[in-house]
Amino acid sequence: GYISMRKNLPWSIHTPDDHYIYNQSFLFKPMTWIELSTKATDEAIDWIRTLLASIHYSGKLQMTQQSNLSVTEQLSEWPFIIQMYLPNEAQSRIQVDQLLQVLSPLQRTGMMTEMQTAIVHEIPVVHDSLPIHRVGRFVMLPLHGHEYIPNGDEIPLQVEQSLAFGSGFHPATVLSLKLLEQCVTPEMHTLDLGCGSGILSIAMAKLGATVTAIDNDPTAIAATQQAIYQNHVSQSVTTLVGSLGDGSQLGHWMGEALNHEVQVIQPNKDFHLIVANIFARIHLSLVEDYRNALCNNSDRAGLLITAGYDTDYEPEIRQTFSQAGFELLDVAQIGTWVAHTHQLHC
Repeated sequence: GYISMRKNLPWSIHTPDDHYIYNQSFLFKPMTWIELSTKATDEAIDWIRTLLASIHYSGKLQMTQQSNLSVTEQLSEWPFIIQMYLPNEAQSRIQVDQLLQVLSPLQRTGMMTEMQTAIVHEIPVVHDSLPIHRVGRFVMLPLHGHEYIPNGDEIPLQVEQSLAFGSGFHPATVLSLKLLEQCVTPEMHTLDLGCGSGILSIAMAKLGATVTAIDNDPTAIAATQQAIYQNHVSQSVTTLVGSLGDGSQLGHWMGEALNHEVQVIQPNKDFHLIVANIFARIHLSLVEDYRNALCNNSDRAGLLITAGYDTDYEPEIRQTFSQAGFELLDVAQIGTWVAHTHQLHC
């Protein structure tokens, strides 16, 4: 006997003469998966997610931390296990090749191990693969599986595993959160430039600020919109696909060309604080836009928190912003990663 399916007809039994014939054993062959796995540093987590988004990765992604140490403590060389799963079918092979190519720079720079591939019959179930971790008063929680009751003045941030930058593990994000905790006060009007996953926007909203969250990547804006809804701060955060001033001409922050129009946010708003966790080259290109956006604030001096660069760029950042009239208030550092708080008196 054979089983077949005609278009617009339910499953039925037909003779071998039927035009649509499929062997029963073929139709009910168990599905298998292509598993790609690697070990990675805490710095690699956000890069992996962002690079997967750049190739429109459509499979399943699991990230598991091997250590319960605080993110600010010295972790093992490879604290994370990364596993990706795609259906074991012909069209997936193209994406496997793309994955290996796009992630190869992370392997060359020592942020992840060589990718291992295997065929598996099922995807392992992993609950709470990214654990609770803390940065100051902020407590980052997986989206599902935790009924967490904050202690004292702790501030919970629920973080989904999206393909946008901002897991909360990267040192630049940790530094940004530390400086925001020190600087944000209720009723501030703030800008999150390059909002990524939305983690910094949520943090500012929970500190009492009104936030404008912008990114020139629609994937990031979608992640931020989902995050602000899940964290119940939709009334405090406005999102849009765009960039500040000349930033609209700089393309994607990873250097790729954009295939959509980027809305220009004119630097004439009355922002009390701007936070930007982006590359040094973008900070240096936007220094005048930062200045103009903060100088329209009339009731208090404007604050600027910049992160996303290491000690190699710090001298140029300091010099450029000093020449533009910014006063350096604070410096935070983890390893070679640096973040600054500047104040502008107009």
